[in-house]
Formats: sequence, structure tokens, C-alpha cells
Amino acid sequence: MPRLSEVIAELDALWPPERAESWDAVGTVCGDPDAEIRRVLFAVDPVQEIADEAVALGADLIVTHHPLYLRGTTTVAAGHFKGRVVHTLIKHDIALHVAHTNADTADPGVSDALAGALDLRVTGPLVPENNLGRICELDHPETLAAFAARAAKRLPATAQGIRVAGDPDMTVRRVAVSGGSGDSLFDAVRAAGVDAFLTADLRHHPVSEATQRSPLGLVDAAHWATEWPWCELAAAQLDTLSDRHGWDLRVHVSKTVTDPWSSHHTSPGAPN
Repeated sequence: MPRLSEVIAELDALWPPERAESWDAVGTVCGDPDAEIRRVLFAVDPVQEIADEAVALGADLIVTHHPLYLRGTTTVAAGHFKGRVVHTLIKHDIALHVAHTNADTADPGVSDALAGALDLRVTGPLVPENNLGRICELDHPETLAAFAARAAKRLPATAQGIRVAGDPDMTVRRVAVSGGSGDSLFDAVRAAGVDAFLTADLRHHPVSEATQRSPLGLVDAAHWATEWPWCELAAAQLDTLSDRHGWDLRVHVSKTVTDPWSSHHTSPGAPN
């Protein structure tokens, strides 16, 4: 069995921590470098449900996309929800490792996994300077409505579902995708000359301005749903490394929905 330090060295080679944004908090949150690793669980969020799932699974390591402590803290007391996660992990000898913006810009990375989930052909990065996002082509043109339906069918279900801005009957051939929050990328999307952009966390004003400036179709999915495919990609990468090194790791992907939204209601009303 490999030690935690050996597994982390391979994960850091996949997602170099120096490629993370300066504000980010990536790397190992807790865990004994000399501990043996037999079972690994991948998930998007390091929340209590995932910690409990790892305990039930008998996992020795959790790898998440989102950081547990993105900002500074002065306590890991179990009375705080984040501290309770740390206590659960340490009590059960479970390590936690985070790959966030360094996984966003990896090749392959978060947006490659998103494109793969939608069966899109990647032709290049959306932002070449930092390898962020992907420009993709569809095998056959389809309407914006059909493309949104494709996303709804192939991404994990969430309370939000899929929101669409733009003419539902417009033809879509080339698209940009970016896992996670993407409305800071509109300049790059417009420069790429794509027909549609699929991402998450789109806000009112950027969407309103984008649709006024061009006929760009916008497809807005839940943040968690656009990043969950990376867990499957990352797990497959670790499986390959395990086989190469003869580690015989058991690698799992959590299917627990940790998207924070719990329900969706369509308003029948109109502005007063």
C-alpha cells in the first residue's frame, strides 16, 4: 500500500499547486504523510455528508475540488461546522486533499471533464494564457434548446436545473464551456466567436449585457453539477496511476448531491 505522501506527490503532478490562483487554498488539509492509503473518495465539496460517507466507506483519503478553508481561521473547534469535518476526519484517520483552481487549469482538467460529460469535441482552451475553459464543437448542429436539453440529461440533476438565455431556436455548432462560475469570461467567449456558452453562477447584469451585445446563447447549470464530472475524470486518473505503481487502490466517486439548493419553484405571478 502507498503512503499518503506518495499518493499526494502523484496528485500534485496531475494538478501542480503552483498553478493555483494566489487567493486559493489547495493541497493537503489534514493527514499523516506516513499513513497507508487503501481507499480514496473523490467529491466536489468537503462537507459533513462527504466526511460521513468516507467513514462509512472506510476511505483513508478524500480528494475534493472545493477547499475546506478558503479564508483564514483561528479555530478547528468541533462546535463549528468546518471544525466538525476536521474532527471527523482526524478521528477516523482520513486525510483530505484539495485540487481547486489548479485542477481548473490542468490538461485535462475540470472543463475537459465537463465537455466530456456533454460529448463535445474539445478544440482548444477558452483562455490560452492560463488554460481556463474549453472551446468545443458539436458533432452535429442543434438548436440552443436541444443543447440545453443535452446538458440537463447528461449533468447530475439539481434543484436549479438548467437555465437558458437567448433564442431557443438558434443553431449551435461551436460552444465554450467552463466548470464553475463563468461570468467573468464573457470577453473571452465573445472573442472566441462561439454560438453558446455553458457554465454556472451566471448573474443578471452580465447575462443581460451579453444577450444585448450579441446573439450568444447562454446555458447556466448549477455550480456543483458543472464540476462533478471532474471527480470521475480525477478518479480515473488515479486509477491509472495506481495500476502503474501496483498500488491496488480502491477509488470511488461520491454521488452525494452537495449542491446547496434544495428545491425550485416557478413563479406564476407577474410584476406589479
